Amino acid sequence: MTTTRIDRRFEKLAAEGRPALVTYFMGGDPDYATSLSIMKALPKAGADVIELGMPFSDPMADGPAIQAAGLRALKAGQTLAKTLQMAAEFRTVDDDTPIVMMGYYNPIYIYGVDRFLADAKAAGIDGLIIVDLPPEMDAELCVPALKAGVNFIRLATPTTDDKRLPKVLENTSGFVYYVSMTGITGSALADTGKVEAAVKRIKSHTSLPVCVGFGVKTAEQARVIGASADGVVVGTAIVNAVANVLGPDGRTTADPAEAVATLVNGLAQGVRAARLQVAQ
Repeated sequence: MTTTRIDRRFEKLAAEGRPALVTYFMGGDPDYATSLSIMKALPKAGADVIELGMPFSDPMADGPAIQAAGLRALKAGQTLAKTLQMAAEFRTVDDDTPIVMMGYYNPIYIYGVDRFLADAKAAGIDGLIIVDLPPEMDAELCVPALKAGVNFIRLATPTTDDKRLPKVLENTSGFVYYVSMTGITGSALADTGKVEAAVKRIKSHTSLPVCVGFGVKTAEQARVIGASADGVVVGTAIVNAVANVLGPDGRTTADPAEAVATLVNGLAQGVRAARLQVAQ
């Protein structure tokens, strides 16, 4: 498989001696134009990797905030085709920031795997996180994605033991996403000592970067997690920043892109402080 933007970004960050800030937002929330403005604001605010959420009507791993964001997006007319279009429009102004599409397999299956991978590659997508496709189903999408030059990023959890982990990592590329707790997105932050031990355990099985998510909301939390991980993933806090500037009628009461940028800027400072403090 050829080198992707994800590979190049983590190589660059490793040379700088700092972890990545990986930012998730829901494509199409609260509408297409606003969502695109949020996406464009992320790199300027300090995001190193963008996770672009694919709205789906029946999510399994998402907490209430991301579920609500997905429903807002669907209500506003967001489709998988429009989410790909959003990535393509972003690429007209930014050809460097890696984009990982995150969601569920059903919309891709309906769209058609071959068609989806061709369109995703054309739109500038670098990786996929499909939370409901286990390794036993790699032939469905994972292997075709790798052949198309798109990273397939797998989730590892606290319940992924040493017997299961090699199977999970078998066709994983780009980075490993460590879900720091059992449960849904947006839960409380996991015990940082346990996170550090889990990252070390995963790294004993792979040379890929390990990014930690589920529960990170503040710059201080990002700094603490970033001290042991190669990347810190933030999603629910960003989705909430959008929801917090929406009135009861769904109209914006302030600029969502500005609200997200303010949050991400603080998180980026926390991530950048992580290795600086370790080095002292």
